[in-house]
Amino acid sequence: MPTPARIHVAHALHEVFGEGGRVPDIWDRDLGEDAALAQALLGLCLRRWGRIQAWVTPQLKDPTRGVPLGTRVALAIGLAQLAWLPGVSDHAAVNEAVELAGTQDLGFAPHKGLVNALLRRAAKDRGALAAELEALSAALDRSPSVERALQAALTPHGAFLAADLEALWSKLQQPPRPAFRLLKGDLPEGLVSDPDLPGCLRLAEGAPFPRPWLESAGGMVQDRSSQALLAYAREGPVTRILDACAAPGGKSTALSLRHPGALLTALEVHPKRAARLRQTLQQRGIEAHVIEADAAQWLETAAGTFDLILLDAPCSGSGTLQKHPEWPWIAHDDQPRLTGLQHRLLAAAAERLAPGGLMIYAVCSWLPEEGEAHRAWLAQARPDLVPAPVWPGALGAEVDAQDGLTACFRPHPLRWEGEGFQGFAVRKA
Repeated sequence: MPTPARIHVAHALHEVFGEGGRVPDIWDRDLGEDAALAQALLGLCLRRWGRIQAWVTPQLKDPTRGVPLGTRVALAIGLAQLAWLPGVSDHAAVNEAVELAGTQDLGFAPHKGLVNALLRRAAKDRGALAAELEALSAALDRSPSVERALQAALTPHGAFLAADLEALWSKLQQPPRPAFRLLKGDLPEGLVSDPDLPGCLRLAEGAPFPRPWLESAGGMVQDRSSQALLAYAREGPVTRILDACAAPGGKSTALSLRHPGALLTALEVHPKRAARLRQTLQQRGIEAHVIEADAAQWLETAAGTFDLILLDAPCSGSGTLQKHPEWPWIAHDDQPRLTGLQHRLLAAAAERLAPGGLMIYAVCSWLPEEGEAHRAWLAQARPDLVPAPVWPGALGAEVDAQDGLTACFRPHPLRWEGEGFQGFAVRKA
């Protein structure tokens, strides 16, 4: 019987390559100490999937025949361990993969012999295997959607070379470093201040992940880009705040801490996420009016206005490539629906902005139709909404800077450590 870690990895790979879905957030929750191995193994399989499959094909007797997904998953799990996880023994890497190939729901039993033969051959020289896989083109691990996203990430910052695109892709293959914020009490051992972003905390080298601290609501995980986005400059009183797409609650928390005493309204359409949002905010001591509703419908029918609106809209997630290595391999055929929803949300939110109020729109995406196109449309459709330079100029493209500030949030992807966010801020005249 394969170990739980490898079974969980196989299930996640079947979800991505068999169902076209994302890896569930809780895929490794019950693995305990084995979670680290599972996370490393899944990351390698997803980030090197194209090269692994390209290596396997010429090893087959008939390379033109299709290979069942169960076989490809078992081989990927075995080869990734042999090539890049030296702490895993040859025996464990090979035998566990062969057992996976023989399972009814995850493998393809007739190919157990094939999996065994290929992996035993590869295990004879693990260094040579790693070298052969790394020598294959990195482009094999990229889909057309990824190529477009990488180009979109670099384009706002001027002309770029092919080497820049490869450098960005290489950077995104490294597992991201988590960032944190203190909510109450003292810092746990192992967290240090980010020298470039006030209030942001990072793990010291070799420090354990502070799970007990997070579970006690002493702090929260929040990406550097989200923290920088919410470090906007704001003059004047803020008495009513709307977080239009609020779950899981990190930005709602930051907004409440930024403007204590303001009435915070948080919208979330999914019942389970809304319940989780309420629980999270309550645990953190954040007072908010959580409304379970479709944000667009609510904005179009609700009365009243807000001094501050955050619209972190649903998007393609192209800026989360580093955190979600499955992104290159899943379908992205819902882009028209997403951009249409973003447009509708922006139009409706603009109606709810009070005179002098500030609206921040953001997406964790580099694609221009999810950011720049909406900004251009809004500038024409709503001349009463003027650009609001609320971030340091270094957080935008050079063309956006005005007196050291910018109204467009889009950090340079090669110089900035954090998710690929883009956004803009407008103020109602």
